[in-house]
Amino acid sequence: MDIRRARKSDIPQIEELLLQVLNVHAQGRPDLFVPNTRKYTSAELEEIIGDERRPVFVAVEGELVEGYAFCVYQQHVNSNNMTDVRTLYIDDLCVREGYRGKHIGSTLYNYVIDFARGQGFYNVTLNVWSCNPSAQSFYEKMGLVPYKIGMEKIL
Repeated sequence: MDIRRARKSDIPQIEELLLQVLNVHAQGRPDLFVPNTRKYTSAELEEIIGDERRPVFVAVEGELVEGYAFCVYQQHVNSNNMTDVRTLYIDDLCVREGYRGKHIGSTLYNYVIDFARGQGFYNVTLNVWSCNPSAQSFYEKMGLVPYKIGMEKIL
């Protein structure tokens, strides 16, 4: 397995994975997520893949995209109340159904960590939905700890 930056030619396979991860969320929170949709359109994916401040890494075996990690550079420059540390935010990480449990996710995650270290980021952050306990468990095994908690009251 190789990990590299996503290419436009990867978009059809990334779209398949986006559908898979969206359906996990739709199953857990059908009040918020529409099943059988994707987080990004094809045009948005093309724009994201071309944006140096939003790197997308893919785990590939031959021509098969087995997983991806969407990342976003974040920094609060000239903030009144926050330091201007550079954060690499993992917007989405997914491993193809049928390939989970083969350390693809941990390999992708560790690649992102190494990338962030090499680029001088202060930290790596992400959000995980409480309706996805397997993802939360995975991230805890990777050494992540909560740093803020989102809460809601459904009206």
